[in-house]
Amino acid sequence: MSNPAVRVVELSSPFTRFAGRLLVGLGYEVVLVEPEEGDPTRRELNGDAFVHWHAGKRSVTPASPAELRRLVEGADVLLDGTPDGAPEAVAGLDHLVHVRVTPFGTVGPRSHWQGTDLVVAALGGMLAQVGDPDGPPLRLPENQAEQLAGVHGAIAALLGLRARRTGPGQLADVSAQACAAAALEAGTLAYLHEDRVPGRPGRVHPLVPHGLFRAADGYLGGGLGGSPRMWDALLVWLREEGAEADLAEPRWQDPVERKKYQEHVFEVVQDFAGRWPKAEFAELAQSRKLPWAAVDLPHEMPGNPQLAARDFFLRAGGRTDLGFPFAFPEGHRIKELDVPERGADQRLLEEYRPAPRVPAAPAEPARPALHGIRVLDLTWVLAGPYCTKVLADHGADVIKVESLGRPDPTRFAPFMHLSRGPHTDPNTNGYFNEVNRNKRSLALDTRTEDGIAVLRDLIASCDVLVENFSATVMTKLGLGYDTLREINPRLVYVSMSGMGHSGPRSGWVSYADTVSASSGLTGLTGWGPEDVVGVIYGHGDIVAGLQAALATAAALEHREETGRGQHIDLSQLEAIASHMGTSLLNPAEPAGNTDPRWSPQGVYRCLGADRWLAVSVRDDTEWARLCTAIGRPGLATDERTRTAADRAHHADLVDDALAGWARTLPADAAAELLQEHGIPAGAVQDGRDLVEQDPQLRARGFYVRAEHPVAGAFLHEGPPIRLTRTPGGVRTAAPVLGADTDDVLREVAGLPPERIRELREREVLR
Repeated sequence: MSNPAVRVVELSSPFTRFAGRLLVGLGYEVVLVEPEEGDPTRRELNGDAFVHWHAGKRSVTPASPAELRRLVEGADVLLDGTPDGAPEAVAGLDHLVHVRVTPFGTVGPRSHWQGTDLVVAALGGMLAQVGDPDGPPLRLPENQAEQLAGVHGAIAALLGLRARRTGPGQLADVSAQACAAAALEAGTLAYLHEDRVPGRPGRVHPLVPHGLFRAADGYLGGGLGGSPRMWDALLVWLREEGAEADLAEPRWQDPVERKKYQEHVFEVVQDFAGRWPKAEFAELAQSRKLPWAAVDLPHEMPGNPQLAARDFFLRAGGRTDLGFPFAFPEGHRIKELDVPERGADQRLLEEYRPAPRVPAAPAEPARPALHGIRVLDLTWVLAGPYCTKVLADHGADVIKVESLGRPDPTRFAPFMHLSRGPHTDPNTNGYFNEVNRNKRSLALDTRTEDGIAVLRDLIASCDVLVENFSATVMTKLGLGYDTLREINPRLVYVSMSGMGHSGPRSGWVSYADTVSASSGLTGLTGWGPEDVVGVIYGHGDIVAGLQAALATAAALEHREETGRGQHIDLSQLEAIASHMGTSLLNPAEPAGNTDPRWSPQGVYRCLGADRWLAVSVRDDTEWARLCTAIGRPGLATDERTRTAADRAHHADLVDDALAGWARTLPADAAAELLQEHGIPAGAVQDGRDLVEQDPQLRARGFYVRAEHPVAGAFLHEGPPIRLTRTPGGVRTAAPVLGADTDDVLREVAGLPPERIRELREREVLR
């Protein structure tokens, strides 16, 4: 158990239930408050939805507000998905960490708006990034916007518990829209740093030479890789099979040429890949250290030898379900969860549980929740830096270790610079600068004995070490976990390799798209089984980063109770697989923007170029209101549209009516009209819309201007979690390479000036 003395009460909603599930996985007691008729998920997907979201929780059905109040008085955390914030239950409880997770946040002009996963994904920018360039925007399957909000809710709960050690509880306001807007990889950054709005990329990654390819029996995720070695290895394979076409010509050795004529290169690779069964091609590619993976559907995941070998799956209600994103604590895997009957734990309503005593609020301004935690950051690109960004935003002292010999590749990426002309300065890349704000930079060549010696000194003085190398790198550096534990027994070591440090595929080369392919996410992203579009941006990286941040916060809490550090062996595959919702218990196929519970739900073209409206109708009452709003009241009483099942059966009739109405209106105006009638709706927003037009994000101060010493001033995406007493935020812009080297070596490693001079003379600090 992480801390069985901590009690979490959950007032569930689609935006909080994943937070509750994650806290169950961390060992906390989670008490689900159900209405008399039971949680709505008991009636969804033949009860499979309840099994997935709520197995392992305890269930109570309070008969009165007074009973709920008594339960909350003895709780440590309230996970609250209610529209009003349960004021009677929380008033005056200064010990309570009150985590409100709502579609748009608790303040702002749209805080009252109705939101579903589709609508939040539209208004949060996710829909604009998926789909064909000339077709409608496409949602990611299994409610990814809801799940992003859920993992932020779980992080908020642990941040609140940590902050409560030095002061009272507080409100954590989590906006699902902001969670989505902070998870777009390049979506908004391209606008902020290049004044460019990328179109939907279809099946080809817009930044790196990867995409979705047809195999003989399905699909493959992969591409040319990110290094000359990978291109050379792919070319050798093509030549061995006589499939190289003209790619052996010298011109194709130039990566600029390959990028310029990428469509032709991909055609040759597609002709070759299409000959093979997907699993066989992926195995052969990985034997050559090439980043490819079969696109599996969720029902194929139990056959994945890596997931099986690492005991990822669990049993819930006697059935196999998805496990948790990492084994916790100390490598423990939950193997089985009970599914509670409604009200099975009513006795909890009668038990007296004293409210925990908490310190009074300090006289000086409260510091961020992770103030005093020092993190050694050996990560690069996106997944790892996203994790340490979350930690830094909430006050951790994050020391990024890099060097000119081994820089973060995004420092030198040719895209996303504010300045024009050649981009050789390692300090001006907007992609790097976004995910590395609030950090310090230490230039240290870890390929030298002196560099490793300094690294060991730093490890001895840090609380957390995070890296996202391949599985064997740290051991080769002489810094496997046994050694790390000898150096610092209290160290929380978070590794973030693609497949994890154990298992038959631990050596596989992984990119975000290949991990998404193996997890089932890519295979469910499309319009149908023969029209898969896939996930072409780094959603998997961001999910892994968030789950690693959650793991870090949980391990720090565990250390407070036990005095021990631990190794979190996080597999990026397991992290994204844990976000696949009910898809294993209730197998599905790609289904576009529809939802099996509701009708209509979809995205409709509006007035203007590439302008779209997302709409969800959750019940017959909302359907009647929508018919009134679009000027078709008679349609509500048409026998063909009376129930959701009727409307789904006559989808053409319903969609034609809604599409005809939407086509004549600006998307924002259409959304505002439907929201006035209480119907979840929102414009599909791109990066420019989010920054310039969205009144909710502006009112919440989501985009924050900070001055970079080289790149100049620009807007940053703010943290989606707003803690009222110990707020995080963007305090400083990203560091210039090596800017903090002397300070870190002196303050953290304890090196004298003469030793620092010696290291500099030996070029260890380049």
